[in-house]
Amino acid sequence: MNAGTFEKVTQSTKALYGPRKLLLCGFAASMQANFAKVLEFSGLAELDVVWVSAAQADDEIGQLMELTPGTGTGIDSDLPRAIVVAGIGENELHSLMNACRASGMKSALWAVLTPVSEKWTLRQLLVELEAERTALQDKA
Repeated sequence: MNAGTFEKVTQSTKALYGPRKLLLCGFAASMQANFAKVLEFSGLAELDVVWVSAAQADDEIGQLMELTPGTGTGIDSDLPRAIVVAGIGENELHSLMNACRASGMKSALWAVLTPVSEKWTLRQLLVELEAERTALQDKA
């Protein structure tokens, strides 16, 4: 796995790398409609969403981003809860994160698609995100 460079997301209309899409994992099928309400509240109701299952954990993020919007709808995912964001504006990302917090949604790992991470498998990305979360919690 190649190390990427961390880049802070700012408040701007600059579009993030990749297609305008979200990859979501770790959500029960029954919670998917609730997430649609969060998207609506954040002004992103038309954003393409792919629900990723454990069976896809060894697929590359870039391949998952190519899946048809709505893939995985109605399927439970027992992976760690994560949201991989691509193609939206930085301000839109902040709105989405705020809407998730305001909804009381269970905490999720967040990632922004990059040219490096799109070559990682979902499993690799989740391991990296969990390690980052642990390191940040240990600093606190």
